[in-house]
Amino acid sequence: MSDRTFTLEEAQSLLPTLESLLRVSIDGKKLIEAVDLEFQALAHRVFLSGGLLVNVVQMARRKAEREKTIHRVKDAMAEIDAIGVQVKDLDIGLLDFPCEVDGSTVLLCWKLGEDGITHWHSVSEGFAGRKLIDERIAKAKRTN
Repeated sequence: MSDRTFTLEEAQSLLPTLESLLRVSIDGKKLIEAVDLEFQALAHRVFLSGGLLVNVVQMARRKAEREKTIHRVKDAMAEIDAIGVQVKDLDIGLLDFPCEVDGSTVLLCWKLGEDGITHWHSVSEGFAGRKLIDERIAKAKRTN
């Protein structure tokens, strides 16, 4: 993980790119989970019936689609990480941006669907401790 910190302005400017990467990751995760459920259901049907004719070509396609999607999700997540942003919850699209304020690191907090970054929390508080951004946070300068 990066030691990069962001100003509020820098973090805000990254949101369109990050939103796109998050959507790729979230949609990919959903597809992977759907394919996994299909395979589990098929295995269950085979087990219950004592055998079953399976469309191997169709299953191979789904498996290949799943593998390709895994790579796409890993690439998108690696790109987010390389930017220096922390993915806290992929299911809801929750991101944290380290920001140095008065010599301490705080996390600017953004969730997919929010118009912009309006909250922050300390490193130890997490999402439950979100507070509205105040002037002190908004005016923090980049130190590295």
